[in-house]
Amino acid sequence: MNHTPDTDDQLRRSLGIGRRRFLSTCTAVAAGAIAAPVLGASPVQAAPRSAGAGRGHALVPADKRGIILYTVRDAIGRDPLTTSLPSGFRAVFEQLARFGYRQVEFAGYGQHANAPGGASLESVQGAKLLRRWLDDNGLRAQGNHGFIPGSWPFTSADLDTFKKHLEIANILGLAHMGTGGDPTGSAYKADWDVAADKWHALGAIARRAGLKLYTHNHDAAYGFLLDGGPLDDQGRPTRSSGIRKLEYFLSITDPQLVWLEMDVFWAHVAQYKFRTYTAHDGSTQTNVFDPAGLVTRNNKRYPLFHAKDGVVNTTNGMGYDMVPFGTGVIDYTTFFSRVGHRNYHNPMVEQDNAPSTTNPGQSLEHAAIGYRNLAALRR
Repeated sequence: MNHTPDTDDQLRRSLGIGRRRFLSTCTAVAAGAIAAPVLGASPVQAAPRSAGAGRGHALVPADKRGIILYTVRDAIGRDPLTTSLPSGFRAVFEQLARFGYRQVEFAGYGQHANAPGGASLESVQGAKLLRRWLDDNGLRAQGNHGFIPGSWPFTSADLDTFKKHLEIANILGLAHMGTGGDPTGSAYKADWDVAADKWHALGAIARRAGLKLYTHNHDAAYGFLLDGGPLDDQGRPTRSSGIRKLEYFLSITDPQLVWLEMDVFWAHVAQYKFRTYTAHDGSTQTNVFDPAGLVTRNNKRYPLFHAKDGVVNTTNGMGYDMVPFGTGVIDYTTFFSRVGHRNYHNPMVEQDNAPSTTNPGQSLEHAAIGYRNLAALRR
């Protein structure tokens, strides 16, 4: 990480923390940036994220640098009457804009009751407030992890709620509306077929409202589809042809109705976890997942990314521990170079574990680190 005295002091003062604690936080974060191989089809060494800043062109243009607000959910949810730290949507928007962000992705519309606007802004009036605060700070909202009906066929109540969220999305100026979950948690083809029918129906409603409907996926969606071989005692297949669940979903859904958001961290976890499968004939086959390859084969299906980083940990079952963006070993320079279309994709910095119980300013500190490292990516 590159720091200058002026920018560090501005950040420290805006967060209301002492210089000693700010420097110790940055030192601890930098210590996580170990040079270790990315676990996958093409092992590489992660380059220092500040290296090359000012050379070449930015892999993520300035107007495409975003953050999902889940990263700073503690700041949005804390009581502004009990702290000098930024609290609630309006103050957090102001702080994120100071860091340089130009885009945000919502993870719901709730905040602390004492913040301007009150506890819930999940309404037409609340959306108008949020839109005004976004505009005041030069921010654009790109998406939201919001309501997707669980029932299929849909109930009238679920459809009404879904349409309310579409109305809120249009007020906010969203181009996309989605969810933080997979279309189904099943490993079976028949269930993914049902999920495709459901998402086609929702996608058509969203399209009529001028929005693209997207699903955000975790590692499980990249596991192998069970689609053949001997049946179990419930009549379900037990072996695979080697097709990954989400690849199948992509192949059977209409690209004009259903889009996706790749969480690059979880895609790399899947690369670590799901390397072999049992074929229909009972043999063990190897197939290492290539996240960037999936995107390049379905490029216009991926308008959004979660840019989340990790360091190698082969003892936790995932292969990685989450760290602030740009301080880990996931090679984002190569990833963004391979997927291209830099004026189409919208990467959102995310760190699930950014909030801290001992350092209330940590999530915003890590948001600042994430912005600097996203902006430093060059080709």
